[in-house]
Amino acid sequence: MSDPSNTSDQNSATVAPELTRREFLQTTSATVAATAVVPALVGTGSASAQQTGNDSTAIELAVNGVSRAVEVQDHWTLVELLRDHLQLTGTKVGCNRSECGACTVLVDGEPVYACSQLAVWMDGHSVTTIEGLASNGQLSVVQQAFVDHNGAQCGFCTPGQIMTATALLSSNPSPDAEQVKSAMVGNICRCSNYNAIVEAVVDAGRRNGGAA
Repeated sequence: MSDPSNTSDQNSATVAPELTRREFLQTTSATVAATAVVPALVGTGSASAQQTGNDSTAIELAVNGVSRAVEVQDHWTLVELLRDHLQLTGTKVGCNRSECGACTVLVDGEPVYACSQLAVWMDGHSVTTIEGLASNGQLSVVQQAFVDHNGAQCGFCTPGQIMTATALLSSNPSPDAEQVKSAMVGNICRCSNYNAIVEAVVDAGRRNGGAA
């Protein structure tokens, strides 16, 4: 997305294996080490998922607060479901291998790389994308801060940056610059606009008591 305006406990299902990098996406803790970070993978979904043949599965999930019943191919990733089948193209595909963070969305409030999650794992979960942040035409605090601080340059990484920042402010309403850098280390900006991004997130924490 080139425009910021286009914006838990896991259930009882089995937890999918973790990747080998960027552990910061398990939580938004400011103590995550910048050199060894990896997203937690969501579990395999609730028991309501049903195999429908032809390697597809019927699942139910909430996307930006709206309940959806969809049939997904078992090989689809979450980012494929969002972009190609639900037309939520604000979530971007960058590296497509869990390294750049452009595809970051929130699953049950936690930031994850959508390119690394199977769509079928989303059964019974709640997914929030960049499109779900604005309300009644009003940008979220984080989105507005990105506008005010020129947090976007080419804008390709902006949706993922904003989603991670939103999760950070949910757990740490008033982070300082070092905490922002640590929590967002898994979101790469190929324009190297990091100073403006950090300033935007710190400022967002000062607004409205840190509300995201």
